[in-house]
Amino acid sequence: MIGKLDEYLRFQETALSLRAQRQQLLASNIANADTPNYKARDIDFSSALQNALTPAGQAPSELAKTSAVHLNAPGTTGSSGTPVLYRSVQQGSVDGNTVDMDTERNQFADNAIRYEASLTMISGQIKSLLAAIQG
Repeated sequence: MIGKLDEYLRFQETALSLRAQRQQLLASNIANADTPNYKARDIDFSSALQNALTPAGQAPSELAKTSAVHLNAPGTTGSSGTPVLYRSVQQGSVDGNTVDMDTERNQFADNAIRYEASLTMISGQIKSLLAAIQG
């Protein structure tokens, strides 16, 4: 019974976790807009969500390591193991910073709205479960 409930809410839980991670990356980009040589970072949300929802034995979500002692390069994966990508340069700057504030603000607002939508959906799922339990 608990396994079915967990599976029912798993998609939204995973999406919320990835949205929160992406929001942190976008906030970091905005905070470092004036830092020389800072490279804007982001995640590919759709592929990260697909990898997070893929059962363990089906497809690798990261490169295979030839030894257990190999480590990931710092800053190449997020807290959930999602690969962090560098945003392509849209407008060059003299100091080497690749943060475009218009892009970052748009992405930040879009991600925040989608995060709120995910919260609304999971709230609806929980309400429907409670209605089914209470009758």
